[in-house]
Amino acid sequence: MSDKIFIGIDSGATTSKIAAVRADGSIFPSELLQRPTSSEGGTGAVIKAWVGAINEFLALHDLKWDQVDGVGLAVPGPRRSYGVLDSSPNLSAEFDGWNVERDLRVALEHESGRGLPLALGNDGNFGGVAEAHRARGSEACGVVMLAPGSGLGGAYVDAAGLPMDGDTLAGMEVGHLAAPLHLLGVDAMTCGCGRDWGCYEMYTALAGLPGLIERALPRYPGHVLEDPSLGKKQRAMKLRGLAQEGDALALEIFDLQARAMGLLVAELAMAVDPGCFVIGGGLIDPDATTLEFRERYLGRIKETALKYLWKPQQEKLRIVPATLGELSQAVGAALVARHVAEMA
Repeated sequence: MSDKIFIGIDSGATTSKIAAVRADGSIFPSELLQRPTSSEGGTGAVIKAWVGAINEFLALHDLKWDQVDGVGLAVPGPRRSYGVLDSSPNLSAEFDGWNVERDLRVALEHESGRGLPLALGNDGNFGGVAEAHRARGSEACGVVMLAPGSGLGGAYVDAAGLPMDGDTLAGMEVGHLAAPLHLLGVDAMTCGCGRDWGCYEMYTALAGLPGLIERALPRYPGHVLEDPSLGKKQRAMKLRGLAQEGDALALEIFDLQARAMGLLVAELAMAVDPGCFVIGGGLIDPDATTLEFRERYLGRIKETALKYLWKPQQEKLRIVPATLGELSQAVGAALVARHVAEMA
C-alpha cells in the first residue's frame, strides 16, 4: 500500500503519546493521542500499552500495520546502554536494566507480522529532532534546542537530522554546564545534581526560581511574594503570572534567566556552531504568556548572545520559539525511525 508512515512513541512513567510522520518527512495530521503507560503493571504491561496505543492510532486514521515502515521510541534517561534502561526515580526496580529495545522489537514483529526498523533514544534529544526538522525547513544546518522547564533540557541535531547522544548517552546535558556567574551578577546556587559551580539550570529553569526570588525580595519591600503563607514552590509558580502583569520583580528575574540563556547560546555557538537555536519551555508558550513577554524574553537572549559571537555568527544568528509542544518528542521519534529505515 502507498502512504507509508513511521510511528513515534513518547513514553513517560505515567502517560505515553503517539504521533506519526509520512515517508517524505511531513508530520501526519492528528490530534494528540495520549494513553496511560501502565508502568505500575511492570514491563510487560508497558509493552502492551504501547502496542495498544499504536493500534488505536491506526484505527482512528483508517491505517493498517502494512503501512507502518518503522517505529521510534523516546524514553527519559538514564540508560545503561543503547536500548537498556538504568534505574529511574519514577519507575520501580523491575525496570532497572530492562532491555526495552529487545522486547518492543519482538512485540512489534508479532503485531505487524514482520520485522520493523526500530529507533530508541532520549526524549529530549528526539524533541530536538522534531523542532529542528520544522525550524530548519529546507536548509541543511545544525540546530540546538534549549527547553527550560523544571530543569533545562538541551539537544544538538546535526545537518542530517540526528541527535548527538554522546559516548555514554549523556551528551548535551547543557543544564549542568557552569554559568559565568560574574556576568550575571549572582552567586553560585547548588544544583539538584549536587554540583556547586553554578549550573545553568539554576539560572534558566524552574529549579532555581525559589533561590532567585529569595535573593530579589529584599529589593522589593512589601511585595506580594513576601506573604508568609506562601511556600517556596508556590512563590515560584506565581512568578510567570506576575510577569504577564508587568510586575517588576518577576520581570527582573525572567530578564536574568534570559541573559543566562543568552550566555549559554553563545557558549554553544562556540562549541557546535549551529545554524539555528530553538527555544522551548513554558516561557514561550502562547497559551501561558503574552506576545510582549515572549518577545522580551527571546530578545534579551539574542541581545546577550550577540556580544560574545564571532562576526559571521552574529550575522547569521537565528533564535526561534519551539512550535510543536507536546507532540515534539513523539514526532522526533518517528523521524529518527524514518532515518533508520532509510539506512537499512
